[in-house]
Amino acid sequence: MKFSLDLPRETLSVPVIRRILGDTLRGLGVSEACVADILVAISEACTNVVQHADETSRYEVIAGIDGGECVLKIVDRGQGFTGETEKNVHPDSESGRGITIMKALVDDVSFDSRPDSGTVVYLQKRLSWQDESHARHPHPELLKTAG
Repeated sequence: MKFSLDLPRETLSVPVIRRILGDTLRGLGVSEACVADILVAISEACTNVVQHADETSRYEVIAGIDGGECVLKIVDRGQGFTGETEKNVHPDSESGRGITIMKALVDDVSFDSRPDSGTVVYLQKRLSWQDESHARHPHPELLKTAG
């Protein structure tokens, strides 16, 4: 399953993606703990776009669920950033810890950021399933038609 959302770079877009992605994952039978981790990570990534991608008015979230993994791609056309931002943040700081939080919650976080071309954030997490879920070992056809 794969879907894409083109969103305005506004604070209200963050709960929209959380709702859509959360409902989709729950509908497939993903465990609540796994859903919560993914939703916090995507919130951090989207909030970074809303707060820092000044050169763009829109951004895109692409979500894919395949082979027991959730792969998310957050794309903006802003000014880009360097990974050094994360290294200079004090652990007690009220802001600037989003990348660290994302890395703690998902299995893989990577970035493709180019000055004046924007940033792509990739998040990947192996899914865990509710015990009673029929999607625990989802048939490929289920993922094509779920939602």
